Amino acid sequence: MIGNRAVFIIFGSFFSLISGFLILAAIMVKSAPNSETYALLSLAVMSFSLSYLYPQFIQKDERTRMIREKAMFFSSFSFLFYAFVVTSALRFNLIHLSAIEAINILISLMISTIFISMVVLARKY
Repeated sequence: MIGNRAVFIIFGSFFSLISGFLILAAIMVKSAPNSETYALLSLAVMSFSLSYLYPQFIQKDERTRMIREKAMFFSSFSFLFYAFVVTSALRFNLIHLSAIEAINILISLMISTIFISMVVLARKY
């Protein structure tokens, strides 16, 4: 059981290092980070969250099912909010993104929201 948590921590550290390197490179050339950097950051969040949740989610009981259901419920409303904000910002020309960048940002926000809400709900229940 400890070995599986260590694997998640190793993956999270790996994704954090890569995304940190990409952010540092973007800062050095004075530009915005590549949109795939956000996906790597969300994978790091997912890995660290799974390392915390693994001992609890290995048991298939009512509590873990309820945590997953509530996390998906909260993240569905947050996705609607994220999509509204990105669409409004694009419509009023507040930000200038290509379609693939907007999709990468939305996917990264969703991955992070789901797993952070699972951690918060696991601590609450």
